[in-house]
Amino acid sequence: MKEINIDAHQHFWYYNPVKHDWINEEMAVIQKDFLPKDLQAVYAKNGIDGCIAVQADQTETETAFLLALAEEYDFIKGVVGWVDLSAANLEERLAHFSQFEKLKGFRHIVQAEPDPKFMLQKAFQDGISCLERYNFTYDILIFPTQLEAALITVKNFPEQKFVIDHIAKPYIKRGKVDGWENYMRALGECPNVWCKVSGMITEADWVKWALSDFIPYLDIVFDAFPNDRIMFGSDWPVCLIAGSYQNVKGILAHYTQHLSPEEHARIWGKNALDFYNI
Repeated sequence: MKEINIDAHQHFWYYNPVKHDWINEEMAVIQKDFLPKDLQAVYAKNGIDGCIAVQADQTETETAFLLALAEEYDFIKGVVGWVDLSAANLEERLAHFSQFEKLKGFRHIVQAEPDPKFMLQKAFQDGISCLERYNFTYDILIFPTQLEAALITVKNFPEQKFVIDHIAKPYIKRGKVDGWENYMRALGECPNVWCKVSGMITEADWVKWALSDFIPYLDIVFDAFPNDRIMFGSDWPVCLIAGSYQNVKGILAHYTQHLSPEEHARIWGKNALDFYNI
């Protein structure tokens, strides 16, 4: 049986300098449109069969945009959208979104929230508590300073499926693992938490990173999480500010080359399919 390779984390957008104001001049290479036809060509060169499209803008319009693309392009296997988890009408919105088969879960850009305990706000916790009833997943996008709140959250909802995006953005450029490591190990002990190996090159030195920069972080992730809860994600097109799609895939391919065929198949596809109920 052919191994199915899934990119568990990528984005699409029509570039708008106001909506995408986080894309500064240092990131000029991604100040343009990125759409499925562009990604199809990349996947053809890199042996990727499908993807999970993840929100980059915090509006329901973004969710509808990604769902429309997923309807048009079969290689988009699932969508992680956005909904206001703190809204009084959340149940109504979740009931609405439950009709879309390819909508698998939601994400909030918690890394942009100044309060390190943002996830612990009652309204947000109440929102998280509603997701399981609709079989929706939740992607955790945070900085290391927000790991404590994330750990408390995943323990509060042991039946809810969570995934850590971008291995929680450790300070790779500084070679720092303190603090981050302890929380990642604690998260790995929670059976409802998965981890995306994604977004690493943009946390390293964009110009001078080397494969060896990532090994200490990969060692910790693969020790903290079992192989059936780790998945590959490219973070395309954001990854292009520090390299290429081939670079990103190559880092994990090198690291996983000695794994068994079964473990390899899980990390490169099966785990993403399982997590997102595909």
